[in-house]
Amino acid sequence: MDHHDDDLRKFEAHGATPLPAARDESRVEHEGAEIWYATFGAGLPVILLHGGLGHSGNWGFQVPALVKAGYQVVVIDSRGHGRSSRDERPYKYELMASDVLAVMDALRLKKAAVVGWSDGACVALILGMKAADRVTGVFFFGCNMDPSGTKEFEPSPVIDRCFARHAKDYAELSATPDQFDAFVKAVGLMMKTEPNYTAADLARTRVPVAIVHSEHDEFIRHEHASYLARSIPASELIILPGVSHFAPLQRPGQFNSVLLAFLENIHS
Repeated sequence: MDHHDDDLRKFEAHGATPLPAARDESRVEHEGAEIWYATFGAGLPVILLHGGLGHSGNWGFQVPALVKAGYQVVVIDSRGHGRSSRDERPYKYELMASDVLAVMDALRLKKAAVVGWSDGACVALILGMKAADRVTGVFFFGCNMDPSGTKEFEPSPVIDRCFARHAKDYAELSATPDQFDAFVKAVGLMMKTEPNYTAADLARTRVPVAIVHSEHDEFIRHEHASYLARSIPASELIILPGVSHFAPLQRPGQFNSVLLAFLENIHS
């Protein structure tokens, strides 16, 4: 039976399903941080970039499906998130994009498909815009590319449950387990000031892009997703019905089917 967790009660209590045993797990030193990554399976490479305040374990429902479909999956903990460290410089999406390239270089990956969720989607699309020679396609789920794309924040039980899980995971995984509040403040500052790309910036994207937007996304305006799809040349808009910003956890079967279809399309 397909997993359903629309209210995130299971996620709050247990997290996503645990990641399978990694084929490789390591860290790369880059720009004042140690970036943790792990690989699974074999085949065409797919990089998964998690959302803000989360970590790679949030992809627990996606990694096995991708490995089963014949892909090599790379998960990366963004700097300061999960098992990755950071220095004192502010969080920047372009800095995190450069971290991804450093991991690709360490793994000797010339090109990969990049799948991003929320903050990870912004990082993925930056790579699609600025490092197109390293990217086969971008699966952009649940993010904005300029300040007009966000809704006014409204607290909800679902968001509270997700935040509680993030706090618990941070305490368990981070090398600075007692600094969650400072971590949230620093990431929040980045989200308030970035990203801020223009339609002209987006138009320079030269890789296939899926703009994936949930029907009930709590943070991102539907109109902004439509604008991104209009502004990026080789893109399509995909709406996920019945789910919110947390679709990969809420209804992973639905999310995975759309993701696998995109990957099959760009590699055919």
